[in-house]
Amino acid sequence: MTPAVRLAAAEVRIGGRTVLGPIDLTIGAGERWALLGPNGCGKTTLLSLAGAWRQPSAGAVEVLGERLGRTDVRRLRRRIGHVSHLLGDRIRPSITAGDLVLAGRAAALETWWQDLDEGDRAAARAALERVGCATLADRAVGTLSMGERARVLIARAMAGDPDLLLFDEPAAGLDLPAREALLRAMVDAAAPTEVLATHHLEELPPTTTHAALLREGHLVVAGPVTDVLTAASLSACFGFDVRVDRRDGRWSARGA
Repeated sequence: MTPAVRLAAAEVRIGGRTVLGPIDLTIGAGERWALLGPNGCGKTTLLSLAGAWRQPSAGAVEVLGERLGRTDVRRLRRRIGHVSHLLGDRIRPSITAGDLVLAGRAAALETWWQDLDEGDRAAARAALERVGCATLADRAVGTLSMGERARVLIARAMAGDPDLLLFDEPAAGLDLPAREALLRAMVDAAAPTEVLATHHLEELPPTTTHAALLREGHLVVAGPVTDVLTAASLSACFGFDVRVDRRDGRWSARGA
């Protein structure tokens, strides 16, 4: 089966400085990955490669069977869903949650240039229902709480039926109830392949199958989640003695 994402000796350089790589990493179709590491370790940069928003400076990157640099990334991006707290800064506050989710059918933030039909509207309603936000369809996004907005962004991503769903710190700034509601929505979203970048083990859905640890732009370790999220590996990644616990499929970490 073709991998969802494959990085082969991939590097990203910005301003003459290497910020990621070289990295070799394969994310199989149907897997649910977590990317963890300290601030500035390269998680968001790696997601930008996986989302076809950035070309590698060296090496090769394949996303959903397409080689970056040899494919139309505009077409490829329509097969990829993005959920990020940073995306909220680009959203028009007066747009309704329903219209924002509709825009996601074309991986857009507005519906102005879309030719929408009742099938599109039904898919948007179903996406909102899936994340528990059906009652918010007519609300302006600017009036939503951070937690509600985060779940609406998941619905927007899912409305386009993506083959790959990328989460970039979606729980940033959320309180405990909002975070738990977001995690339930992430599980219910159930995209074919998912990749989540986060700092915190507590934000990993119980459906996580694999993990990769990054430090200073380099891969520390990657593989099945139970092999990677060990005290030794996380301590090496964060440069800090860590104690790891897992209960009922949920992970947590604290200083040793």
